[in-house]
Amino acid sequence: MSYNSRMCGIAGKIYFGEGKVNLQELGPMSSKIAHRGPDDEGFYVSKDKRVGLVNRRLAIIDLSAKGHQPMRRGSLVITFNGEIYNFKELRESLEKDGNHFTSGTDTEVILTLYQKWGPKCLKFLRGMFALAIYDERQNTVFIARDRLGKKPLKYFFKNGVFIFASELKAILTQKEVSVTPDWVSISNFLTYGYVAAPETGFEEIHKLEPAHFLLIDLKKGKIRKERYWFLDYSEKLSLSEEEWVEKILDEVGQATRLRMIADVPLGAFLSGGVDSSLVVATMAGLSSKPVKTFTIGFKEEAWSEAKHAQRIAKLYRADHTTLIAEPSNVEILSELAYQYEEPFADASSVVTYMVSKLARKHVTVILNGDGGDENFAGYDRFFRVRRDANFESFLPILRTLGIPIAALLKKERIRKFLQKSKLPFSHRYVTYNSYFLNEDKETLFTPKFENLTLGTNSYKVMEEKFMESGVSDFRDAALYSDISMYLPDDLLAKVDIASMAVSLEGRSPLLDHNLVELAAKIPFGLKVKGKDLKYILKKAAERLVPKENLYRPKMGFSIPLKYWFSGKIDKYAGSVLLSQKAASRGLFKQEAVKRMFKAHGEKEDFGPKLWALLSLELWFRQYLD
Repeated sequence: MSYNSRMCGIAGKIYFGEGKVNLQELGPMSSKIAHRGPDDEGFYVSKDKRVGLVNRRLAIIDLSAKGHQPMRRGSLVITFNGEIYNFKELRESLEKDGNHFTSGTDTEVILTLYQKWGPKCLKFLRGMFALAIYDERQNTVFIARDRLGKKPLKYFFKNGVFIFASELKAILTQKEVSVTPDWVSISNFLTYGYVAAPETGFEEIHKLEPAHFLLIDLKKGKIRKERYWFLDYSEKLSLSEEEWVEKILDEVGQATRLRMIADVPLGAFLSGGVDSSLVVATMAGLSSKPVKTFTIGFKEEAWSEAKHAQRIAKLYRADHTTLIAEPSNVEILSELAYQYEEPFADASSVVTYMVSKLARKHVTVILNGDGGDENFAGYDRFFRVRRDANFESFLPILRTLGIPIAALLKKERIRKFLQKSKLPFSHRYVTYNSYFLNEDKETLFTPKFENLTLGTNSYKVMEEKFMESGVSDFRDAALYSDISMYLPDDLLAKVDIASMAVSLEGRSPLLDHNLVELAAKIPFGLKVKGKDLKYILKKAAERLVPKENLYRPKMGFSIPLKYWFSGKIDKYAGSVLLSQKAASRGLFKQEAVKRMFKAHGEKEDFGPKLWALLSLELWFRQYLD
């Protein structure tokens, strides 16, 4: 059976009151997300003109027009963006119950499940999705986002008008929407480097959180938001290392096989690290043809992973392509600020965009290693997390004795650790992976910006995530915060925007929700063990990946900001951040910004901080000027 699947852009507009939807309103929304679906365009307007739906399609499987969207089944109409990997099994089950299908699409399977189960249909879906279903009979609109937040969905609601879209750019085309910055979110951005859901950096425009749905009842004039899936870290399995290895490899194999189904050219991003190497090795074992692989290299040898990627490519006879990135590529920064549409400071977005552009010349679908670090504790900060857990019960005594002794002996590193240990662990965790700490903001923010941000404490955002996790072990709470906030709002947003900007579909085998749920049951001691992060994943990967790739220092797709800010990019950043236009905003003390430029590379690496400020100023220029 062939079937029709797609990466798309979706959008829609709903009037609760007297307004009526027309195609002149929907057209600009479609145009703004055309890059997400250049192969087809579709519109639907309800008979009473209160509901309008938009769909843009990037054809991946069954390249015919059978799956044109918005699609109708009975009284239901859907606009859908995503991939449902288990839809064949779902269809067979539905057919046994007497359901008949007119197409070979996963989209029609979703509609049939919704007819039978309503919002509960989401528990059956294995994949990535953002969707909206209008029920003409019930006069309701059901809007949902996948469990991990792989596909984006943003919305605006004010004065009886509800507007949603895959990208905020489409929402901004509507006359009801005004462009007003959310200053508290911007202050939080300067701590985290991204805007955490449900905020976006704009007032009145929000992101639907992962694993949530909205049910809009036009009869009652009400909107209900509900969470339908929760990742539980409280239950651990007691298995041997060998049993864990078998379970992990089995889940990775299943997840990868499902994501290799496509009627268009398919490839993989390859950094040569644990996660992407494991995915490529698994793909090679499932494919009769050489896997097409793509990586980014740098002239700065210490930052370049090209040789490690080449080792994997050679081992598995991959069709490998490398692109060398240079600081002269900064011309794309302004374009990226537009594409990312929210304040966004992850510098690896540059690399992700460049490698996506490179890959799109050869393939339409790309697999990646996203999720390995979040599932299996792959970041250096988890060494600190383990240290804090080991010392937690002794810290009160250590602080009492250690702080004065460390100060006397001028052991500044020990003194800082003990001082920081006074913070709640969730606040401490922020300091392990942040751009601007609270004390940094005190020297950077002007009184005007302090007033605009209402003296907000950005650490509270993380504190709420730790409480939401529902676990007492703060090691698992840290993992939960990564996978529920850092992953969707930074990493997945980065890949989705960069790939869809060039009409490339990204798939993440290590974020299959079955594998994610399994990883949550693995004790922390098997994730960080001895000198190894991702210990148990590396043990599993040893069967497929050379140890030189598994046990080398972690790098990942990123750029050498320390060096780039000492070269061409330094002049560009200075011309932007120290310009009259930037100064006239009155948000940051210009002397503090100048000090960062002056001290960078000599006393401290201010690259990430300067990048965050540069990204913010470029965002202002794209959306607010």
